[in-house]
Amino acid sequence: EEISNNNINIIMITQASSEHSICIGIQKSEAEKAKKIVDEAFKYEIESFILNACRIESKLSIIALVGDKMKNHQGISGKMFSALGKNNINVKAISQGSSERNITAVIEENDVKKAINTLHERFFEQNIKQINLFIIGIGNVGSKLLNQINQQSEYLKNKLKLKLRVIAISNSKKMIFYENGIDLENYNSKIMSGDDTNIENFISKARKLNLRNSVFVDNTASSEISKTYKHFLKNNINVVTCNKIACADTFENYIELKEISKKYGTKFLFETNVGAGLPIIDTLNNLVNSGDKIISIEAILSGSLNYIFNNYNVNNKFSEVVKNAMDEGYTEPDPKIDLSGIDVARKILILARESGEKIELKNITNNSFIPEECLKTRSNLEFLKSLEDNEDHFKKILSQTVSSNSKIKYVAEYKNGVASVGLKYINKDHDFYNLEGSDNIVLFKTERYKSQPLIVKGAGAGSEVTAAGIFADIIRVSRN
Repeated sequence: EEISNNNINIIMITQASSEHSICIGIQKSEAEKAKKIVDEAFKYEIESFILNACRIESKLSIIALVGDKMKNHQGISGKMFSALGKNNINVKAISQGSSERNITAVIEENDVKKAINTLHERFFEQNIKQINLFIIGIGNVGSKLLNQINQQSEYLKNKLKLKLRVIAISNSKKMIFYENGIDLENYNSKIMSGDDTNIENFISKARKLNLRNSVFVDNTASSEISKTYKHFLKNNINVVTCNKIACADTFENYIELKEISKKYGTKFLFETNVGAGLPIIDTLNNLVNSGDKIISIEAILSGSLNYIFNNYNVNNKFSEVVKNAMDEGYTEPDPKIDLSGIDVARKILILARESGEKIELKNITNNSFIPEECLKTRSNLEFLKSLEDNEDHFKKILSQTVSSNSKIKYVAEYKNGVASVGLKYINKDHDFYNLEGSDNIVLFKTERYKSQPLIVKGAGAGSEVTAAGIFADIIRVSRN
């Protein structure tokens, strides 16, 4: 009454069911005046500590969902606030008129555009969910991913009701942002004239755009990029990555990312950390979540090493086979990561952690077969030359397969809280013996799969299958 008597227009009013507070929405220009009026009207109650003084909250906006037939449809408000909540849009106050023709909500001013787009997509579009992608890394894997997204766009729209829109692309030198989406037919020419790459600016722009259903995709092997995940997750941007560094970092950091993801309702998916496009982590999670207990994991987790040892023989050189693996895109950009065993160690570490084990990378025994002088080289050319100089060492390893009628495999093992990686000579009766090409294989021995382990097997290296695994994680986020 006091506010109305002073000709201040009240846009909305709501009282919490606890009756502890009353919220009134007015124009920003009249806020100070209204506060003085209310504080004066309730001066006695405020001085007697019956009421608190009036508090102004600024930088807010009001959105409303309006419809004549709303009262005849159940669940409208639930859909509205569920859609807003999933996009981290905080609702300050809610009001619904007695006519049930509208639902009004007060939100942060900088969330208005995202809220309107979210509600429009939820109620007025043909159930097509738009996903906004921010992609770093467009090398072998990244370029394949962009091609796959482009090729599958119509299928996703027609079959899954999904529209993937790439908002940002960055390589090590340049980055581009297009709020309305980047044309994937000619992104290479556009990025050449983009801004200089700066990860802080990339994060800042993604946050300021504040788009609904956002996903950050890391296709790099960069330690610097892996440190940014928490910033994206805290800003309601889901993270999909093939970069193992974050999950293979300290256990504390691994758990922190999981907890941040849970707290902010964002997804942190890294299926491709272990087996490219193979559903290894997903299978393990399903076993654990359904109450099964992991007894042991035995695996070949390096497609590059499997390719190398499947193709190395008395008629060629070890360095030549490694060079072929590099040319085929089976290795990391720095092949020492693969051949040193550190890549496999990171993978078994992640599987052990996903099994519930508190374990650090330093706790994993790495029985490396590469001479130390090779690992100390500073370039790929130097590394290949060093491998060639140590050919006798590798031929000696190979010769043992002849005497034992076995094959060389680089095996990762986890059992009773202990993990190790290293070369093994595999006999004919073992599941690993006939593993061809660059395939991976994982044997899960569990309480339910004791006599016959659960086996996941298939292509475990290559840019196409890794990109497909990232693509699958993006779709998994999108359909959540």
